[in-house]
Amino acid sequence: MSSSTRQTIAEDLRAANARLKCCLECLSVDQNSPEHNRGAISPDEIAVLLAELMRVGEWLRAIPANRSAAVEAEMEVYRRHVERLRDLMPAIHRTLLEERSRLERERARLNSSFEWAQLSRQTL
Repeated sequence: MSSSTRQTIAEDLRAANARLKCCLECLSVDQNSPEHNRGAISPDEIAVLLAELMRVGEWLRAIPANRSAAVEAEMEVYRRHVERLRDLMPAIHRTLLEERSRLERERARLNSSFEWAQLSRQTL
């Protein structure tokens, strides 16, 4: 493998690591901190994270054994990001369950309101 190809792989991994770091920082905001003013993790955030993980996974499977030190370093950063994501998974799961519960309560409230409105129309 040429050194320019290895350099491109290292640059691609570096860019992917930067995007993953950003995603992980958004996901790991302390739930009790003042800057945590958002609800559940959005489907878009999960989609971006999964797309990035899938993309890098494909790259890693294609990287040959004779890699440069820069590629090795970026692979190590990527490994740390994946480990951090693993550590965040229980909190992510808990947040998603809480959001699902909130949405189910809201759906029940809306259904009840709709039924009340239908009955009110019938009595008029």
